[in-house]
Amino acid sequence: MTKNNPIYILGIESSCDDTSAAVLCNGKVLSNVVANQEIHTKYGGVVPELASRAHQQNIVPVIQQAIQQANIDKKDLHAIAFTRGPGLMGSLLVGTSFAKSLSMALNIPLIAVNHMQGHVLAHFIDDETQQKPPFPFLCLTISGGHTQIVKITNYFTMEVIGETTDDAVGEAYDKTAKILGLSYPGGPLVDKYAQLGNPKAFKFTKPKMDGLNFSFSGLKTAILYFIQKNVKENPNFIEENLHDICASVQYTIVTILFDKIKKAVKQTGITHIAIAGGVSANSEIRKTLKATEEKYGWTTYIPKFQYTTDNAAMIAIVGHLKYLEKDFSETTTVATARLKVQEG
Repeated sequence: MTKNNPIYILGIESSCDDTSAAVLCNGKVLSNVVANQEIHTKYGGVVPELASRAHQQNIVPVIQQAIQQANIDKKDLHAIAFTRGPGLMGSLLVGTSFAKSLSMALNIPLIAVNHMQGHVLAHFIDDETQQKPPFPFLCLTISGGHTQIVKITNYFTMEVIGETTDDAVGEAYDKTAKILGLSYPGGPLVDKYAQLGNPKAFKFTKPKMDGLNFSFSGLKTAILYFIQKNVKENPNFIEENLHDICASVQYTIVTILFDKIKKAVKQTGITHIAIAGGVSANSEIRKTLKATEEKYGWTTYIPKFQYTTDNAAMIAIVGHLKYLEKDFSETTTVATARLKVQEG
């Protein structure tokens, strides 16, 4: 696209507990506004009903702010891209309804986006600080709800070659934090304290899973029993060993992930490796991935922090790519809580 021919896409993301809107021009981010919902902290997890209500309060100001920051008028928009799924149904409905109404009011195309494709394709946002992977590449997609190794052949041809059979990696982090008495969301805190501890202080058994699949439920249970047993012997065990516990848990999780990626590289012969999703903001995962370049000769792709967690810029880039293909959605399109990464 030439600069004389700008394509403005508004992205709307409301799959969980963050309301976000972004405006992209020819794949470049002009604005990316995210409203976090603090209300869930005191419950130690996302409460779907409260999330849905907060989205209703946030969506108009967030979209208004995104358009203002982009320094355009809503009449300049070429299409509205929105998250169709997967996610919490009540949350998805808020974004879906608003996107449909706005597209009808402005008489511009509506583009439904798969949230998981958004995470993967965030790598293609036009940003000089991040490199775009060539096809084919493997993407480790890790979040609170997903853990997958995806083989990407082109923008919209994706195949899950390995995934969790039970809990997601983000859940293992949050559950560990909860067991240790840390506040929600606990993943970033486990990562922070892990930097100060000894990763070999405590040994946790890694699950034995066939092929490229993952399992984290057994590890969660092992951590719980380990803490209960030691706290019984020493009530101050957690505070005396917090950094070492976090470092040991993190080391185990990262080892599980990278053992499978090494296997996937061997199986597919693909050495271009990307990470995506909220947990890809984790410092140890980023560091370990970067180290593989020298160790195994892989080429790695790590998205900017603001494109890892749920945000609308990743939805808008998928919208931009679909707009170029004229892949538009009908206003009868419905939100769906469950959606596989290969489904549009």
